[in-house]
Amino acid sequence: MSIIKKIFGNVFVKNIALAFVVIAVALIATFVSLNIYTNHGEYYPVPDFKGLTEDQFSELIKEKGFRYKIIDSAHVDGFLPGAVIEQIPAPGSMVKENRNIHFTIKAIAPERVQIPNLVDYSLRNAKVILESYGLVPGELIYVPSEFRNLVLQQLYKGKPVEPGTVVLKGSVIDLHIGKGLSNERTNVPDLRALTLNEARDYSVSVSLNVGAIMYDESVQTAEDSTAAVIWQQQPSADTGARMPLGASIDVWLSVDTAIVNHLFDME
Repeated sequence: MSIIKKIFGNVFVKNIALAFVVIAVALIATFVSLNIYTNHGEYYPVPDFKGLTEDQFSELIKEKGFRYKIIDSAHVDGFLPGAVIEQIPAPGSMVKENRNIHFTIKAIAPERVQIPNLVDYSLRNAKVILESYGLVPGELIYVPSEFRNLVLQQLYKGKPVEPGTVVLKGSVIDLHIGKGLSNERTNVPDLRALTLNEARDYSVSVSLNVGAIMYDESVQTAEDSTAAVIWQQQPSADTGARMPLGASIDVWLSVDTAIVNHLFDME
């Protein structure tokens, strides 16, 4: 007994023993508090949030003791804008309280697409291309042309539209379709000094079409091609020739100042 008393009577040994007791109590307290904080062993099923908007699922998230984060958006048919289209973890998964639920929602802004080039495609192919872009074939306007069932022009809201124009997905694109040459004939119009778009509109109004398009070396940019005017055509209007309805006129365009000024001086 005297040896034991001597050992425990030592101040150093007493301090070591006290330290062990303090550490043990601290560890027990830590494990207990973690158990309480994390609800150790308690799991809850994840609800199905699909189709719910943020206003709807935020309250449910709070009620279940979860958190959430919107990580992506996508354009998907069949859902309201802002509605959940995918969630992680999946519905029915068992997770702990305070777990983050990650959502992918339907994009709120409507999807936009570029109008493809449909000119010189067959009607069948043009429809397939339009549908692949999420666009809708609209009115088919048959006009005289030597190219039967070929797309001659594409229109958006009744006006000619250039490929690459950005529109809402689901927009309607009307098409001018060739229906073959007519037995009727008309005078060759004078397209000189007109831009390409002006020439196309005028040609359609007299049941003719613009055929091959040639730009000279002065046309370098997209802006040049838009501003360029026709300085030569084949067949020429000067001969007084007549051509079948639906036939095409080949045109040459330029932005060369000397050529353009000469055209307007002739008028």
